[in-house]
Amino acid sequence: MEKLFSDKEFYNKLIRLTLPIAFQSLMLAAVAAADAIMLGRIEQDQMAAVSLATQIQFVQNMILGAATAAGAILGAQYYGKKDNDSINKVFAIMVRIVGIFSLITAAGCLLIPEHLMHIFASDKTLIAIGASYLRIAAWSYFLTGISESYLVVMRVTNHVNRSALISTGVVVLNIILNSIFIFGMFGLPAMGANGAALATLISRIVEIIWAVSSAHQKGFLHPNYSYIFKFFKGLEKDFIKVALPLLGGGLFWGVGFTSYTAIMGHLGSDAAAANSVAAVVRDLFCCMCNGISSAGGIMVGNELGAGRLDKGKTYGIRLAKISYIIGFLCTGLVLLVTAPVVSFMKLTPVARQYLVGMMIVMAVYMIGRCVNTIIINGIFGAGGDTLFDVYSLAVTMWCLAIPTALLGAFVFHWPVVLVYACTCLDEVGKIPWVMYHFKKYKWVKDLTRERA
Repeated sequence: MEKLFSDKEFYNKLIRLTLPIAFQSLMLAAVAAADAIMLGRIEQDQMAAVSLATQIQFVQNMILGAATAAGAILGAQYYGKKDNDSINKVFAIMVRIVGIFSLITAAGCLLIPEHLMHIFASDKTLIAIGASYLRIAAWSYFLTGISESYLVVMRVTNHVNRSALISTGVVVLNIILNSIFIFGMFGLPAMGANGAALATLISRIVEIIWAVSSAHQKGFLHPNYSYIFKFFKGLEKDFIKVALPLLGGGLFWGVGFTSYTAIMGHLGSDAAAANSVAAVVRDLFCCMCNGISSAGGIMVGNELGAGRLDKGKTYGIRLAKISYIIGFLCTGLVLLVTAPVVSFMKLTPVARQYLVGMMIVMAVYMIGRCVNTIIINGIFGAGGDTLFDVYSLAVTMWCLAIPTALLGAFVFHWPVVLVYACTCLDEVGKIPWVMYHFKKYKWVKDLTRERA
């Protein structure tokens, strides 16, 4: 342990990168928490419906996340190589991809929101509330990926503080607007779930304006917009090679995770409500491991791109050990906040009972979630070792967790908390496999080209 914490340079850089990214992740999760808390204080169905409706954006984010994660991986390595022109080309590729997928998502939410809600719920009230939410929120979904492309470039070019400031400012605005529109302040009518959607839309508009204006300030990497309409054969090939496994893994994980929500949603409004609260708590506690994953990926990627493979490997090994510490810390914290969370939310007695059981299950789940996030997304991704995630998800999620949860819910009719535990099998179950692959060191690789 003494050797693990002896490198001051490593930890100074890790902390400097992690805190803004983790805080940014926390602020993003805070929006979902604010929606749940505010809508939960009005009506359980309002909270549950919005939680189910936002699964559409969750799936969208998995697709967009593949493009932006690939951009972050290549961008970090080219920044280590001090090749800003190639980073601009990576940005152009990201914007093209996320623009197309964001447009498709927005169109679906505008044109067929009821059909999309039927995927996640059978209750007519939940479907009606969720469809109304999607019609307003759809416009914000088009802006999400484009603004995130700007923030990714800021993070990998040593402007992580500005990226975090933008996200934090927008989240604060979103929460303020939530309270105004949901409850009806300053003479405005109380809009409930629709108010949450309107707050999200306005916040996204502010975010993209702020991000674009920041990118053109002195000291920032100015985008070359002409590159959006050009193609760069070598770099496009590298991008696709990194992004496709990320897309496969993202879709596997995103659709799988959405399937978990759909399964719980079909077990009734009490199960859906308890699962909604548990999901918010989970996302809040994942912020630190998300921050370390992103920061660690940038650090390892910088060293690999600069040709310092041994140092990149050392950083990766150190981060893997840290992942276990964070995992056990989150376990203890989840158990610690269980009672306050359950007592605060306005739930039925049945939903309250479900939530207690889910929180206990989640405490164990957090160990696997933290370890896998930091190692797979951060360390493996930094060196372009992105295909492993697809294999692991195919086995642990789609061959183990989802079939078990489906059988438990609809064939054997297991208790709700036991079905929820089935949805948590994937993260805990793949830890041994992850560690075995980690020690092969396939992720220790320089992905850059001399002329990208």
